[in-house]
Amino acid sequence: MKQADSITYTTLTAVNQVTQSEKLRIAKFLHAHLEQYGDPQKDILKCLDYAMSYFNHQGGFIILAEENGEILGTVVMNQTGMEGYIPENILVYIAVHNGHRGRGIGKQLMTRAIDFAKGGIALHVEPDNPARFLYEKLGFTSKYVEMRRTK
Repeated sequence: MKQADSITYTTLTAVNQVTQSEKLRIAKFLHAHLEQYGDPQKDILKCLDYAMSYFNHQGGFIILAEENGEILGTVVMNQTGMEGYIPENILVYIAVHNGHRGRGIGKQLMTRAIDFAKGGIALHVEPDNPARFLYEKLGFTSKYVEMRRTK
């Protein structure tokens, strides 16, 4: 754990054996504070299970920013299990409590995630998401247009 001001940053991996109730607490936070850019809570829980998995083809990490036991922000990174042709990590979620934005928490979370990740990082961001400017300041570029087909 590292501390800046009164905010504590904690990195969680599969080694930490995160409980289901802690995953639910994080999922509820993300669901509330991702706002229009979020996913259903059940999908967020799947992502958290993947990030905290021991399987060789899965894994990742979660970084929490907390103050007085309250989550102020979190980032969730999943490992892709690929190297070279696709970045080794994908930043799936990052959110900062809407009452604590503008304090540099998002930048701290991103910096810590970049430092902790092994290998390249990909992320998806909506064109109108103001976080896009933070990603660009941190060196992320838009090389491709993402296309999806769902069944």
